[in-house]
Amino acid sequence: MSALLGLDKVGKTFARGGLFSSRRVEAVKEVSFALRDETPEIFTVIGESGSGKSTLARMILGIHAPSSGSIRLAGQDVATYERRAFMAKVQPIFQNPFEAFNPLKQLDRYLFMTAERFGEATDRKAAEGRADEALKQVGLSLAEIAGRFPHELSGGQLQRVAIARALVARPRLIVADEPVSMVDASLRMSIVNLFGRLRDDLGLSIIYITHDLATAYYISDRLIIMQKGVVVEEGPARAVLSAPSHPYSRQLRDAVLTPDSAGAFRGGYPPKAVPASGAKP
Repeated sequence: MSALLGLDKVGKTFARGGLFSSRRVEAVKEVSFALRDETPEIFTVIGESGSGKSTLARMILGIHAPSSGSIRLAGQDVATYERRAFMAKVQPIFQNPFEAFNPLKQLDRYLFMTAERFGEATDRKAAEGRADEALKQVGLSLAEIAGRFPHELSGGQLQRVAIARALVARPRLIVADEPVSMVDASLRMSIVNLFGRLRDDLGLSIIYITHDLATAYYISDRLIIMQKGVVVEEGPARAVLSAPSHPYSRQLRDAVLTPDSAGAFRGGYPPKAVPASGAKP
């Protein structure tokens, strides 16, 4: 089976204490995993602040270069991609939707620009069609947001526009870094459910970066748990979170995913079964 994305012993080291300081901090240490091309999935990276999960996301997005190891997209080293070609295949969704958009710029302009740069739209009519299609996939429409500014939408609506903006390019992979942490609690599950529908209906793979074990349990196919830059546990999401073997994983689970909360999620969106590494889909 071919890999959509493959990480092989990826590490990232930062210098600390100034230009001439010899102190170095390993933010990520030898992380390896692969997403299969044939089996779209939601692959979750769980960790507390400082675990290295956001640094890992930025390396996958090509924002940071790994200090060691390699990251390959469709068999090609991410570092060798022309940026526009890479962004046509991989799109980000960031934590705070209010910081993702210029408050003085109309939202539809972002969608049109993405359609023209990464979605191969050749004129405004084609860009409008691509934008409206993407917005409908997240429960909105171009008529609803045309000419509107970010402050005119709620946080949940704005995050949906951010997701639509990513979908305009018709990518193969979305990297979502804490995408529901700034959204009102009552709307978080609607965003998470949306990720499940995008996986199933569009065949999209999603890397979901989060500290929230409850939403990870609810929607993930597979996951890794990171502590201080190291992967301490990995495997099928519900199996890992129901019976974690590493002490840190158990600590996280016991602090967040209580029996009551787990029971509340069992009636929600059913995760699609993803075969273990090496198994046939």
